[in-house]
Amino acid sequence: MISIDELDAALLELLTADPRAQIMDLASRLGVARNTVASRMRRLEETGVVSGYRPDIDFPTVGLPVLAFVGAETVQGRLKGVLEQLRGIPEVLEAHTTTGREDLLIRIAAPSHEELLHVLERILGIEGVAHTSTTLALTTAIKYRTQPLIDHLTHQAGHGRSAAGDRDEG
Repeated sequence: MISIDELDAALLELLTADPRAQIMDLASRLGVARNTVASRMRRLEETGVVSGYRPDIDFPTVGLPVLAFVGAETVQGRLKGVLEQLRGIPEVLEAHTTTGREDLLIRIAAPSHEELLHVLERILGIEGVAHTSTTLALTTAIKYRTQPLIDHLTHQAGHGRSAAGDRDEG
């Protein structure tokens, strides 16, 4: 596990707001050397804290206003095959394995309720899917965010360098 210090948190906040920001601009805004930002970014990437730089797509704006969450029960031993089939459905944004009655939580974006129905039928048609339950999102009350949690982790960890193994937890 890697600790996140205040500089890491500030860097992550800037990268979240502008994933295409240049190292020199980040260094200037943070008041640190370019090499400091470059080494922090490299460490955050190498440790998996930052796994990519993606645009934040507003799905309704691009014609996908219907957002649904689908819980899916799978037949024992078929989860891997179900996941392979889900990867082939473009409307599936993500799928999480879960505990409880349902084995998967799947997030879907669709252009209409009718198209959502077609996607659900495709999911139900996957060999190994035993049952699904669907919840439609009416609005997104809190958009996906990371900064409040990063800030919380930073305050818990305290100040200083955030490399793995720097802290003596004794």
